[in-house]
Amino acid sequence: MKATIAVLPGDGIGPEVVGKATELLSVIAEKHGHEFVFVEGLIGGIAIDETGDPLPAETVRICEEADAILLGAVGGPKWSDPTATVQPERGLLGLRQHFGLFANLRPVKTYPALVEHAPLRAELLQDVDILFVRELVSGIYFGERREQGDGDASFDTMSYSRGEVEQVANVAFRAAQGRRKKLCSVDKANVLASMRLWRRTVVEVHEEYDDVELEHLLVDAATMHLLTRPGSFDVIVAGNMFGDILSDEASVLAGSLGMLPSASLRADQFGLYEPVHGSAPDIAGQGTANPIGMFLSAAMLLRYSLQLEAEAAAIESAIDAVLADGLRTADIAGAGDNSVSTDEFAAAIISKL
Repeated sequence: MKATIAVLPGDGIGPEVVGKATELLSVIAEKHGHEFVFVEGLIGGIAIDETGDPLPAETVRICEEADAILLGAVGGPKWSDPTATVQPERGLLGLRQHFGLFANLRPVKTYPALVEHAPLRAELLQDVDILFVRELVSGIYFGERREQGDGDASFDTMSYSRGEVEQVANVAFRAAQGRRKKLCSVDKANVLASMRLWRRTVVEVHEEYDDVELEHLLVDAATMHLLTRPGSFDVIVAGNMFGDILSDEASVLAGSLGMLPSASLRADQFGLYEPVHGSAPDIAGQGTANPIGMFLSAAMLLRYSLQLEAEAAAIESAIDAVLADGLRTADIAGAGDNSVSTDEFAAAIISKL
């Protein structure tokens, strides 16, 4: 297979982990007889510095001509003024909107080798394997917003249409059919009109998937159950803001935000792949970033956009093996444990291939 991958390193630790991911994918290509062409573009803060635009037209062109997008992270203190007219995050939101990437998949699972260092009791972390499906291009992040007068009042609008809920619900139900056939839909239907539409629509879509067990949870209850019975969840579907918050909360189940990948997909499986962690400016340039979230995002790219399941599974198995060997980056090293650098950890994973 020949594939073109748009590479957007971004800001902070983004270039560090993206560089290792392209090394990983190059090894996969060589081992399995593929040809991956990497074309790099600017996004986020560095794009603002160099072009004045967090999503330059050239970057959009590069992504339009690619089979998938691999992204590091955007943002940092240099561009953190919330009143600024141009912000790094607008580059990422712009990509999602431009390409119609409506479904965000965020898998969270626990690793036996890391359970002893997790903040929850070990017995709560048995068999945790959750897939979050987050609606990504609607809701409160994209609704009408306004700061009124001199800033003493403002509003943000959470808006959903039936079609927007239907398309993400279908993704979630199909994912559940391929897993343990359980779907939990999270909303705030007791208070918000948009969430009552959400629940009604999910119930209607469920009629097409009678082999899947459907549970509804209010978002406040869901936050609690994620920490008291995480092993009971299979697939969780939620709106843009709730899905964002819940999937970040669930990072404690894996031991670190640095462990988590994500895929943002449209209907034809074109996707943007990025680790859930941010740009981590506090550790940028120190060589201590955890590359697992980025590597697992690369595996999702192979699985969803290129349909290379064996290659994706090989990356995941290599990560499991390195963790079982006892190697740790600083974020997942327990008290008193020695940690290795980003380069050393990535090299160990690549060598397993």
